[in-house]
Amino acid sequence: MPAMSDGSNPLLRFVHARGPATAVFVDERAVSFAELDDLSAGVAAALDRRGVARGDRAALVLRSSLDGVACLLGCLRRGVVVVPVNPSYQEQEFAHVLADSGAALVIEDEACPALRAALDGRPVVSSRALLAEAPPLAAGDGPVHDDDLALLIYTSGTTGRSKGCAHTVAGLAAGVDALMALWGVTARDVVINALPLFHVHGLCVALLGALSRGAATRLVPRFSPEAVVDAARRGATVFMSVPTMVHRLLGALDDDGAAALGALRLVTCVSAALSAEHLRAFEARTGLTILERYGMSETLITLSNPLDGERRAGAVGWPVPGTLIRVVDDELQVSSPGTMKAYWQRPDADAESFVTEAEGRRWFKTGDVVALDDDGCVRIVGRASQDIMKVGGFKLSTREIEEQIEAHPAVREVAVVGLPDEEWGERVCAVVALRDGATLTLAELQAHVKLAEVKRPRALVLVDALPRNALGKVLKSALKARPAG
Repeated sequence: MPAMSDGSNPLLRFVHARGPATAVFVDERAVSFAELDDLSAGVAAALDRRGVARGDRAALVLRSSLDGVACLLGCLRRGVVVVPVNPSYQEQEFAHVLADSGAALVIEDEACPALRAALDGRPVVSSRALLAEAPPLAAGDGPVHDDDLALLIYTSGTTGRSKGCAHTVAGLAAGVDALMALWGVTARDVVINALPLFHVHGLCVALLGALSRGAATRLVPRFSPEAVVDAARRGATVFMSVPTMVHRLLGALDDDGAAALGALRLVTCVSAALSAEHLRAFEARTGLTILERYGMSETLITLSNPLDGERRAGAVGWPVPGTLIRVVDDELQVSSPGTMKAYWQRPDADAESFVTEAEGRRWFKTGDVVALDDDGCVRIVGRASQDIMKVGGFKLSTREIEEQIEAHPAVREVAVVGLPDEEWGERVCAVVALRDGATLTLAELQAHVKLAEVKRPRALVLVDALPRNALGKVLKSALKARPAG
């Protein structure tokens, strides 16, 4: 396939333009597009010298920082596939992503014992050291093609094994361009990004989306209501959030903070359903109606409420330009240029998740049960699979958590379910039947589960036996109806 006209990633066109305008604010520092171009070029050259070539995968275990942004962009301009990894992962989670992706290099910003234990001989370098290797006027770019992979982002599936969603350069650019145009993002905007760079919304929309339109990004490395209000007071125009952030803001805003947020042009929310109560409460406090959208790791950018017009409580809107949707047996299916090319090295999962029509159009089965308003506005009803939870904006596999709990010597059988939670959307609840004579507390269970903090149980219910149907399948719907202990 022919290269792009300038051989570079289209998401970086404003970076390559080397303008004097600010691209990234972090702490008290303002970094121009020209400076960011130099930094990312240096990273690309350093990758070149290390033998990391176009199509190789680089695992980025990075927090929100200028170094993290430079390393991300350096990989994209070199043609290296970015594999974002949650820095709070535990050893087995790191080990799976590194082995499955075949990462040629790991880039970290802080030494992490769990990561080091999972390297299995793979080279690792700190982001600071990689930037220090960069010579002045570095040139390490490689030609970038439409169908090259740009992003391999891992998400949890119903089997408990995290799968890599492989996104191409053209697909990623198409989805980002469509959403940024729909939201009217321009070079006059400053986007508050308090989301992690391993999160689809934080990486693809709030960062790459802003940069692709010439807008500035104000990085907030660690979310707090105070930090977001401060960013708004410093001249930000857009805040991109998840429901947990909205909940915490509502609990902390004073009149001055509400006025600062009310001066923003746009507040968006994604990753889980925002309650109508929170939508109305935020509007009452700030005068702004939050714009909700829908996407997932496999489809990235799919549905959105409008910038101009009614933003409906409890609804995630209509397809973004270029995206088609249909509802089959109540399940949402998507066909769009921004949908992933495939699950990484998982043709079995592709066969289960994609439907290809005779004329060649592919539809991705999202697993989300939806309802449509009369005018086609989409409302998410729930998951087709009860083995997936949305906690604080992250999609979790109950099976992955269950496998850890089953290894506890006191546990005879377990089912993990998501219970409604006002702040987090859902909370992880472990329903456990104990072995004869055994005891177990929530604190003991939490200490046993060696997974990221968001995946650890927040409630424990002890039962004599799990309810099952005639075929022996656990009836999780019955368990969700039980009160948490």
